[in-house]
Amino acid sequence: MAPRVKRASPLLTTPAGVWYAPNEMKVLLTGGAGFIGSHAVESYLKAGYEVVVVDNLSSGKIENLPKAAKFYLLDLCSPQLDQVFELERPDIVNHHAAQISVTVSVANPQLDARVNALGLLNLLEASVRYRVRKLIFISSGGAIYGDTERMPTPEDAPTQPLSPYGIHKLLGEQYLGFFHRQYGLQYTALRYANVYGPRQNPEGEAGVVAIFIDQLLKGKTPTIYTYPQDRDGMTRDYVYVEDVARASLLASEKSAGGVFNIATGQPTTTGALYREIARQLGSSEEPGLGGARPGDLRLSCLDVRKAAQGLDWRPSVSLQEGIARTIRFFRNRHDLHES
Repeated sequence: MAPRVKRASPLLTTPAGVWYAPNEMKVLLTGGAGFIGSHAVESYLKAGYEVVVVDNLSSGKIENLPKAAKFYLLDLCSPQLDQVFELERPDIVNHHAAQISVTVSVANPQLDARVNALGLLNLLEASVRYRVRKLIFISSGGAIYGDTERMPTPEDAPTQPLSPYGIHKLLGEQYLGFFHRQYGLQYTALRYANVYGPRQNPEGEAGVVAIFIDQLLKGKTPTIYTYPQDRDGMTRDYVYVEDVARASLLASEKSAGGVFNIATGQPTTTGALYREIARQLGSSEEPGLGGARPGDLRLSCLDVRKAAQGLDWRPSVSLQEGIARTIRFFRNRHDLHES
């Protein structure tokens, strides 16, 4: 049974029978009903944290939430966010909520700024008022670095975002630096590569693994977007969602702050990714080809040595195994819909 949603009020209660020891750490996780956020919620709960989720369900799903997580139906820009902090007094804030589409950010920069910049500011100010110990900020590896020939790209590479999404993620990191210097708020920024896995939305444009699997299962022909000089598609670094969730947990437990890439360090073209998915599905369907979309990067692959040193984090799931797990999830969902 999913947590109850009470539309008349943004404040929702934890399910009956859940008890938390007073010495447990409490994390407030924004966007916890989403694809990546819900996996982070599970990771925290398994480690013994008390978890409070804030999500407006604009893209997240209530069924993604474990029953042990307390849930508030709330937008990050709402003044009622302060009420949640006053009630819950979290030790750690993990900020996954975001507008994640590069294409949407290009078409509507003001929307992207409201969610990814002003929403973060509201969260930062509440964190300072209620003396949060540390804030984990989910940033973006590819969108912040822009197109670069330095691959895998380390954290000290020049930042040259090509979209409002990347600009606002970089701005978010700079706000974190300001709040650390001005108020002493500790933080860790995790620059994710291309995350994939169970629960990813196959209807959007930001989850190519889920899109390819879903379309092939439905008998549709997927499209690979390319630049003229890259006929096998763009190059990306695909990291499995459970590895990513573990990075959030380690960032909460380690004293190391600053910015860390969370990736595999292994470049994969969209064409190679498609062929592996098609192979595992036993499909001979040839993909269509389309031109690059506004804000699309040609190359993105991240250096993860700093995360190994500072967070003791390394990716553990290979692309082949991660795709197999994701296929099982979507095949089960497809079978349920067909029955």
